[in-house]
Amino acid sequence: MGMRSHPLHAGLRGLVTSCVGYDYRLDPDAHHYGLPSTGVTLIVAFDEPLDCSWLDGTSHDDFGVLVAGLHSSPALIRTHGHQAGIQLSLTPRGARALLGVPAAGIADTMLQADAQRLVPGWLRPRLQESGWEERFRLLEDALLARVRTAAGPRPEVAQAWRLILASGGRRTVESIAAEVGYSRRRLLTTFRAEYGLSPKGVARLARFEHARRLATAGLPLAEVAASAGYVDQSHLSREWRGFAGRPPRRSDEVFPIVQDGDAAP
Repeated sequence: MGMRSHPLHAGLRGLVTSCVGYDYRLDPDAHHYGLPSTGVTLIVAFDEPLDCSWLDGTSHDDFGVLVAGLHSSPALIRTHGHQAGIQLSLTPRGARALLGVPAAGIADTMLQADAQRLVPGWLRPRLQESGWEERFRLLEDALLARVRTAAGPRPEVAQAWRLILASGGRRTVESIAAEVGYSRRRLLTTFRAEYGLSPKGVARLARFEHARRLATAGLPLAEVAASAGYVDQSHLSREWRGFAGRPPRRSDEVFPIVQDGDAAP
């Protein structure tokens, strides 16, 4: 089947930025790299659970329902020849509303979300036996039932997040702090407390996301580097290797099977 995008339910807008179903038959030795992004990742696996870890092998486990917080190193998924499920990208506000924790509480972490009752135990078998439209509806209903009113971040911190993403990670911390009316130090402290990463760390993620979209669209890597705000192509390559675990190759190569888009605060 490949991939199948699903339009978001109105009740999940602002909480979820993308919902993608996927079903791939692969070489049994194929690996999927889960790249860092500005979204919190939620994956519901069909049939077999995800055999997943960070690239260095830590947090290795089998996940029926996986939540991965904001992170700056790739995850490694061992496909064993077949991958099928639904992947969603949550905003930090979505993490609060659906998981009940700020993004900082799950940063650099992989969690068994079914242990938190985010996805009821009866749901995965129903998803496995249903068609795609029914799968999306069942999962939406489960998530809508979990939406709670949660205190969000301070308006200044949420605005700082939006400014970073809107600039593609190209604005300085000083300029953003000045615009939201914070000192640089106060912004660093409150931002990390909410999101688990520094403003500079999120800016690097936003820049990488932008570069990946440009590379996937077929731009030469030198143009990708210039357009995404890197000093030069070697700077892009260093950052890419840090986030993806390998350097960029031909610009028409798509790294992941399913990858998230931008996230709002």
